[in-house]
This record gives sequence, C-alpha cells and structure tokens, in this order.
Amino acid sequence: MIVAGAGALGLSAALALADAGCSVSVWDPTEGSNASAVAAGMLAPVFEAALDAETTGDLDLLLAARNLWPGLAARAGVEVDRSGTAAVGSEAWLAEVRARLTRLGLRGADLPRAMLDDLAPGIAPDLQALLVREDWRLEPGPALRALRQAARAAGVEFRAEAARGRGQADWLVIATGAGPGLIDVAPELRRLTPIKGQILRFSDVRGGRVSLRGEGAYAVPGSGGLAVGATMEPGLDDARIDPVALQPLVRAAGRLFPALEGATFAAAAGVRAATPDGLPMAGPSAAPGIILAVGARRNGWLLAPLVAQVVTACVTGRDPGPYAPRLDPARFETSRIGGRAR
Repeated sequence: MIVAGAGALGLSAALALADAGCSVSVWDPTEGSNASAVAAGMLAPVFEAALDAETTGDLDLLLAARNLWPGLAARAGVEVDRSGTAAVGSEAWLAEVRARLTRLGLRGADLPRAMLDDLAPGIAPDLQALLVREDWRLEPGPALRALRQAARAAGVEFRAEAARGRGQADWLVIATGAGPGLIDVAPELRRLTPIKGQILRFSDVRGGRVSLRGEGAYAVPGSGGLAVGATMEPGLDDARIDPVALQPLVRAAGRLFPALEGATFAAAAGVRAATPDGLPMAGPSAAPGIILAVGARRNGWLLAPLVAQVVTACVTGRDPGPYAPRLDPARFETSRIGGRAR
C-alpha cells in the first residue's frame, strides 16, 4: 500500500499499518518541509477546545487523541513533555478563560507570581497565569525523525516523489495536507481549504519550561529556541514569508516577553488544510481503494495517533473506535455529523 505524505498524519499511519502487518511505502517529494515541520508541536486538547470556537464541541475527541500519544511515543521514541501549558494574560482575559474551562467541566491552577517567573523567566511583570496540566507538547523536527526511523525499522519504504494515484497498490492513503495533486483521485479533497500559518523562532531565547497561551499568540520553548505563533491565513496556499502578516506576532511576542522587542528572529511558513467543521477526514473515500487522512487544521500532531488508528482499522477490518463517525469523509454529504447538527 502507498501512503502519500510524510507529515505527522502520514508517518503515524504508515507506522501503524506496518505494525499491523501491511507492506507500506511512503511517497513524499518534500522531506522535512511540510506543515508538520513548521509547527510548535502542541498536544493541547484543553486550550484548543477552550480558546478555539472551531473545536469547542470536540474536547472528548481531542482528549482521546492525546491519550493515544504515550503509546505512540513509546513505540517510536518520541519525547513528549507533560509539564503543562499556562494561559497568560490580563486579569480580565484570564477570567474569561476560567469561565470557558468551567463550561467544559475543567479548571486550571492559578500560578503565584514567583512560580510563573520560575517557569517562564522574563515574562512580562503585569501578566497573570493559569496552568493546565492536560496539555502537552513535543518538538516537531525530532518527532518527525523518530517516526520516520521507527517506520523504516518496521519495514516501511520511502520514495522521494509525489504519488499520482493508487496504481497497482491495494490501498492509497492520502495524507498530503492541503496539496491539490490528488483531487482527481479523491473527490472529498475539494472540501479542504488551505490555511497558511507563519511562525517566529527566537533562537537565542529558551522561553522557560512550559508552553504559554496568550492573547493572540502562543509561545513554546524548545531546543531550537522560543517559537511564537501562529498566523491563520485562510485561503492562502503559499509558504512565502509575509512581513506584514507577521507584525501582530512580533507585537504579541513583545507583550509576553519584553526582552523580545527588537530581538532577532527567523520566520517560517507552512500550509495546513482544514475541513468545513475543523476536524480531519479520516476514513474511506467514495473512490475505491482510497483512504483519507487529511484536514486536521492546526491539530495535526495532536490528532495523528487517532487518525492512524482509524486508517489502520479501514485496512484491517478492525473496530475503528467511537470517534470514527465524526471523522468520516462522507459526513459532509449529510446534514448531521456523529449525531450532532453541523
């Protein structure tokens, strides 16, 4: 079988399929330059549901995906940081965050100032913080390399070219994100909208020991420095850096860490794909022999093991789990999704 795309979804699916006994080849001409590489690596079901209107009703699914990560991390040698994520901002904004968490049946822990300074050195003195332990993170570059290495060890072959179709393979798994190359193969891909995302990286700044969610931006520490992101530019499918679109991120970085005002940064851009309801399409296409694993919007890393589980079930005939109907590519042909109106 062929897996088209070597991002988080494609590599996770390829590894799961190989572990299930399938003969798998991954086709991707752009190793290391996909949207999964240009990401912060947040596994953040709680703050995604609390702060993003697109995913407010999907907390259970997002948590289920996150709960699959310890198994995938152990299998592939991916390091997952469970230190938690802190919402940081004004008292008024944090009051709204607390209210949203309460509506979700959750709560965070108010951080004393001394603890905030310890977890995020250099944070602006007028900000307050609310810590949530349920949101984790990983480093995308090392995680992609670990998944690729684990897949190779499991017998997966890699080809540095684009898949044009199923050919002689029994199955084609499309995990190409917003790439338009296979639209004629799987008509459901026409439902996807590209979303350009730009991110800043301050290589000389560590950023502390927890991820931060601020008003209009996030800040994630890593071995390559502090990542601040990200823009969400619907309809754009180019990876060019736009200095004008980056300015709100630059200002947000300075509000979080005053020392970043005027600091040198590198910028990167990636193109994600989104479905009309914000959840990925994972499951069989209407076209025979085609399985989709696309459209995770900005939660590709978080949802990767759940999408891989559904894809593998489609091939092996196993139970795909309770969330498969909500990810079914055919859901957009009906008026209700998983029992909920959309």
